[in-house]
Amino acid sequence: MASTQPSAPPRASGLIHVNVRHTTRYTVVGNHLAQHRELSLLAKGLAVYIQSLPAGASVGIKAIAALHPESELRIAAALRELEKHGYVKRTKERLPDGRFVPRTISYNRPGAEPEPVRATPPPPEPVPRPKRPAPPPLVERDRPAAALLAGLRAHEPRLLLGEADIERLAPGVTAWLDRGAHPEAVTRTLTATLPDNLAHPAGLLAHRLTALLPPPVHIAAPAPRARVTVTSPRSPFAECSDCGRPFRGAPPTDALCRDCRHTDTEAA
Repeated sequence: MASTQPSAPPRASGLIHVNVRHTTRYTVVGNHLAQHRELSLLAKGLAVYIQSLPAGASVGIKAIAALHPESELRIAAALRELEKHGYVKRTKERLPDGRFVPRTISYNRPGAEPEPVRATPPPPEPVPRPKRPAPPPLVERDRPAAALLAGLRAHEPRLLLGEADIERLAPGVTAWLDRGAHPEAVTRTLTATLPDNLAHPAGLLAHRLTALLPPPVHIAAPAPRARVTVTSPRSPFAECSDCGRPFRGAPPTDALCRDCRHTDTEAA
């Protein structure tokens, strides 16, 4: 029995589009031009070429023929087709010096009203950044601290602080001085081992003033622990001062046991 194979579907005929979306260097052309029944293919191609040129480009017959294989006669005939159907209008304009220059106007959609030229909106104004709140005014007790901060640049040029930063950091330095820190010790601590890529000196100093703040000078010492003395209970036995035997009783220094006390009595 011969094997049967299913018949393959008939192959589709006609045009197949393989389209890629253009993002640069492209021209939009209406189907009224691309599918115009009365324009020759040369005229359609010439219209697309003209519409793709920038404003001010030369579109004279000789200039177009110099860039394409068609002759000047064929270019001229195609231009007349485009003029007849309203895609091109050629005129001559007289200059102030009396000379005439050719002008060519291209219409990408003949008969339609041109869109009004829209004014380019002005760029949006930059959003103002919120201003940093002003530091409180410098009080008299913070003036030595402010002088210390202003002098840091003499030890390290990268610690050049602005006036606002000095007024903001001065209370932190005053807290160090109030706790007995010597001004030279404060300067050494603030200028020691700075990072190579120091971008915000005021932020680094604010961190050090807070994180390395010394303790107050007068700190109450912790109360000493109460010493507990453990006494052993009094033993109920004593040792005889004569024979050395233990016996029950609260002994004086010359305590004698019963036997030794009886012997001493008889001897007496």
